[in-house]
Amino acid sequence: MGLRKLFDNLSPAFNKGGKFSALGSLFEAIESFVYVPKTTTIKGAHVRDSIDLKRTMTVVMIALVPAILFGMYNIGYQTNLAGHMSMTFGQMLWFGFLKILPMYLVSYIVGLFFECMFAQIRHEEVNEGYFVTGLIIPLIMPVTTPLWMLALAVAFAVVIGKEVFGGTGMNIWNPALLARAFLFFAYPKQMSGDSVWVAGVDAYSGATPLSQAANGSVLYSPTDMFLGFIPGSIGETSTLAILIGAVILIWTGVGSWKVMLSCVAGALLIGLLGDVPCWYQLIMGGFAFGCVFMATDPVTGAQTEAGKWIYGFLIGAFAVCLRLFNPGYPEGMMLSILLMNTFAPLIDHIIVNRNIKKRLKRAQTV
Repeated sequence: MGLRKLFDNLSPAFNKGGKFSALGSLFEAIESFVYVPKTTTIKGAHVRDSIDLKRTMTVVMIALVPAILFGMYNIGYQTNLAGHMSMTFGQMLWFGFLKILPMYLVSYIVGLFFECMFAQIRHEEVNEGYFVTGLIIPLIMPVTTPLWMLALAVAFAVVIGKEVFGGTGMNIWNPALLARAFLFFAYPKQMSGDSVWVAGVDAYSGATPLSQAANGSVLYSPTDMFLGFIPGSIGETSTLAILIGAVILIWTGVGSWKVMLSCVAGALLIGLLGDVPCWYQLIMGGFAFGCVFMATDPVTGAQTEAGKWIYGFLIGAFAVCLRLFNPGYPEGMMLSILLMNTFAPLIDHIIVNRNIKKRLKRAQTV
């Protein structure tokens, strides 16, 4: 009750005409994060549902927790392995937490700064969408990514990838993947190779399964790859942790199982052309994470039910094509999703027009 009263007392100063009206969007964002918004519909016909953007984002954040926790542990585990140390489970987890915490602070401070700035310029509320984007961006980066590079990537993703299109719900490409793509092409040395995946051990080469596959063989066991005891981006190594998140998204109806299933089907089909078993493609690199948490993005993906099958299948197929036929770029999931983000509106357009023609033809025959 005391906190509610505090917000009510401060509110006039942040409203239009108040002393701190320039920070009104930031105050509203904090208040609506703590409490349900006080605004209500007073006229007109509106759809009322228990699911809104805040609840959707909350579900996604909960689904990301297993990948985050294992990512923290794996940071410590890989360092312990590379340095021939004798850290306990708790020490490895704490080591990973200390490595990932600064990345999250940079991600949210920089991202929310630009979100609040643009919201205030437009006189709009701060959208909850960045809470998920800010959580995902560090998970798809190497743990050794310099913080200033991460800040640049976040700024690029928010400003160029989202705000120039009008904000959340208007962006064409997935902002988190744009951050990863920006760093990959601007600073390839710090984002690729075998030396960027292990923190705290100098001059250590930790080859990922994808880099091994590009050379013709995978030395890691399928069990290690599935559980996640391998070098890689922070949140992408454990397929098991990602599958737990997938179950949460599908069970709550937030993530599309059609996109996930068709994405897997496309990868398996093209994977038959490779030297390693086709199902290896599902547990290597960022395939599982991209399939569950980014291909299913409702803003940048296909909206029609038939379009979701096509959209997901092409993502999986194109990702594995890049892995198999482009030795210089063994990980193809990022570019595959961004490419299909571009073509998602076209897929929906074709599906909708096809349905219209079928109905017109049916009406003419009656």
